[in-house]
Order: sequence, then C-alpha cells, then structure tokens
Amino acid sequence: MMNFKDLLTTTVFRSVRRTCLPCIVLAMTSISGLAGAADDVPLGLKPVPVPKDNPQTAEKIALGKQLYFDKRLSKDNTVSCASCHAPELGFSNGERFATGVGGAKGGRSAPSVINSAYYRQQFWDGRAASLEEQALGPIANPIEMALSIEDAVDRLNKISGYKSQFQKVFGTDANPDGIAKAIAAYERTVLSGNAPFDRYKAGDKSALSEAAERGRKLFFGKANCAACHSGSNFEDNSYHNIGIGMDVKEPDKGRVAVSKLAGDTGAFKTPTLREIARTAPYMHDGSLKTLEEVVDHYAKGGIANEWLDEEIFELRLNDQDKADLVTFMKEGLASPDYPDHKAPKLPE
Repeated sequence: MMNFKDLLTTTVFRSVRRTCLPCIVLAMTSISGLAGAADDVPLGLKPVPVPKDNPQTAEKIALGKQLYFDKRLSKDNTVSCASCHAPELGFSNGERFATGVGGAKGGRSAPSVINSAYYRQQFWDGRAASLEEQALGPIANPIEMALSIEDAVDRLNKISGYKSQFQKVFGTDANPDGIAKAIAAYERTVLSGNAPFDRYKAGDKSALSEAAERGRKLFFGKANCAACHSGSNFEDNSYHNIGIGMDVKEPDKGRVAVSKLAGDTGAFKTPTLREIARTAPYMHDGSLKTLEEVVDHYAKGGIANEWLDEEIFELRLNDQDKADLVTFMKEGLASPDYPDHKAPKLPE
C-alpha cells in the first residue's frame, strides 16, 4: 500500500493547475509526516474510521488544513477553527470557554481535536454524528465564527486559489458539502499515539518512569479511571454525569438536550486523555485548572446529584497515589511525535 509521503508526491504533481500549485505544495509540505491514510497511524492507535463518501487524499487534506486555519471563514476575518483549536494549545484554546467573533463566549470549553477521528459523535453533547457534520457548525454559530454558510461559500468562490482547488478535489466550486468534507479529512490527520504507554504496552518496560508505572496500575486499578477512559484512545464514546456544574442554580443539561433521555441529564462526552497535559483547563465547562484538581474531583466522588454516574464514587487515594496518577497522564500519554501543525500559506 502506498504510504503517505508517496501519496503526497504522487498527487501534488499530478496535473495541478498553476493557479493553486504554490498553495497546495506549501500546505502539503507543512503536513509532511502526518498520518494521511486510514491505516497509517501512530503506535497504539487503531486504523482511523473514514466514511466511504469521503476518502482521504493528500490534496483534500491540504485543502482542509487551509480552511481550518483561514480566518476569512468568520464574519469579520478574525477567527478560524484554529483560533479555538490551536495546535500549540493541545488543539484547544487554553481558556475556560471558547471565544468567538467580537469576543463572544459560550458556556463550554473548546474540546481538543486530537484523535477526534475516533469519536462516534462530536461536540461535548454529541449533537453531530460525524466530523463532516461538525465542521460547518462553528462557522455559522453566531457566538463562534458568525458567518452564514451561504456567505462562506461565496467568499471561497471569489478566491481563485480556493476555487481551483475545490475543482481539483471535488470537481465543483466550493459548496457546503465540500467544505465539510475537506475540514473533516484534515482533522482525521490530527493524531497522537506512540506515547510511553504505547511503547510500554508493546514490550518496552523502561518506557514509563517508576512514578508513571505506579500511576498506570492505579489508572487501570483502584482509581477506576479506565471505567470510562478505555481502549486505545482512552475514551468510551459515551456520556457521563460526573457532577461537574451540577451544583449551580441552572446547570448545563448536556447530552439530554440531544437524546431526550432523562438519564443523560448533566452527562457529557468522555474525552480522550491522550496529550491531556496540553489541554488545560479541564471538563466541559473548563472549571478545573489542573490535572491535580481533576484527580481530586474524582477522588472525592464527584459532586452529588440525582443523575451522578454509577462509576463515580469516593476513592481511597492518598497523596502519593494522586501524584502518581497525574504523572502517568502527563508522561505516559504524551507523544514525542505530537502533531504540532503549523498554519499553511493560504490561497489568494
């Protein structure tokens, strides 16, 4: 099977129009080394699920990356996808809430894009069934990018470099379907694996420090973390009420707004723990500033409420246990091959 670098070389130079060649080459250069094919993934990860109607190609990934970093997809040209999901901030934004056009803020934190390719649904409440469905939401959201999809399409088609790339990739001018598919294709390359934990699991018992190894045993043992943060992506594609935000007068109802099931009240999607040290603050409302605070929250059994998940209960963890858990997450789940993507040159 052709590897990603070969795919890049083949597709970049295959009858590409001169009007968009410089942008495509630069964009592809900046994604060199990323996992572009569904089965070309870092150690420890499973093949990336890819929809049959949106296969990965190097040109599509390059186009999606440009769109991801382009502030022209916002009403006043100040906000891009990368503004709230920045590579240097764990593909989140380092703040409690996402900040949109004009400084508008929502009530939830910006979830990391890292390994989001493995989620069955997107957003904290799972209201989008795929990355494609998710991609257009922030563009049109009035407190995020605040640009109608119709206007976004019109803007892109007035940029010759984009128009020619859409023709090359999809055989049409820019349209909502193509925008969503290109951004989703790029986001499927934002992967983190080959962490010390993966090398440990593969047989290198020196990959984890002594503290991280103690933390690993706790994580999969009496600390009960793996009850929800399970599998190769350290998440269960499910929703849980852990008590966060349930002690305020009008709490965020979470998943129940989508599922209409009372048991989902106050439940939010389990996020991956890969690269978790980079994505503070934590929880759907960004209310916990550090991993130490996160561990303390779970250790005390969350915040009591009618819909508290059955897997949340008081843990008998001493200070050393807590410190070791944090060390495992910080050291054991951080990859030396972090996808530190840089913004590409954008079409004109």
